[in-house]
Amino acid sequence: MDTLREGPLDGRLALVTGAASGIGRSITERFHADGATVIAADIDLAGVELLHRSLGDRVVPMHCDVTSTESLAAVAEEATRRGGLHIAVANAGRGTYSSILDHSLDEWRAILDLCLPGVFLTVQHSARAMVDGGSIITISSLNGTQPAAGMGAYCTAKAGVVMLTQVAAMELGARGIRVNSIAPGLVETSATSAFWVVPGVVDEFVENTTLGRFAQPSDVASMAAFLASDDSAFVSGSMFRVDGGASTKRYPDLPSAFQRLAASAE
Repeated sequence: MDTLREGPLDGRLALVTGAASGIGRSITERFHADGATVIAADIDLAGVELLHRSLGDRVVPMHCDVTSTESLAAVAEEATRRGGLHIAVANAGRGTYSSILDHSLDEWRAILDLCLPGVFLTVQHSARAMVDGGSIITISSLNGTQPAAGMGAYCTAKAGVVMLTQVAAMELGARGIRVNSIAPGLVETSATSAFWVVPGVVDEFVENTTLGRFAQPSDVASMAAFLASDDSAFVSGSMFRVDGGASTKRYPDLPSAFQRLAASAE
């Protein structure tokens, strides 16, 4: 339950999309621990309501579909009613695996709509409801700069998020609003659980990470806490890799791994 305390985000209002699980949940928990009130927004309303029951009244659960202008407008209205946002994290997203030759246009569009227009709408509505001097954080990916065979839609969307972040930083800087992106490598969450069932994939990720491990959601949350705080007061338009050095090596050979999995199932 909530307790009286002082922290680096004390008295601030934050929005986190995709807050019900994984990285979004960990960021919500970290912001709450640092003193913020957090609008925990997710299409999974039951998940963010569970966070509210666990952490207390400084977590405000809201249903939110980030591909819907109306849904994000309602979240922004609630933020404005509470005095305006100080922090926003555009986190909601997902990936899929398919070669470009086999990828259906509908699924391609579904990934892009969530991962790129969804971030655009989150940034747009958050900025409208944000006090001057606030901080917007987008969640990109190692795949925003490092290609992965079989992940064309996701890589394309996350590369777009990196550039969108830079443009938003330029446009919102006059209001003192900082806009930065976090680019995680492999993070152990329910969204990435498929990698753990494909033989060799996680081992290959670890082998191609200079620190020799995959990330936990708390690793990303720590970077988000820095970018949300006054410690990053002169940081904007930047992308911060939280990948354990994976960008210095190569991406795992996913097609070969999935071919091995298919062969073992025959």
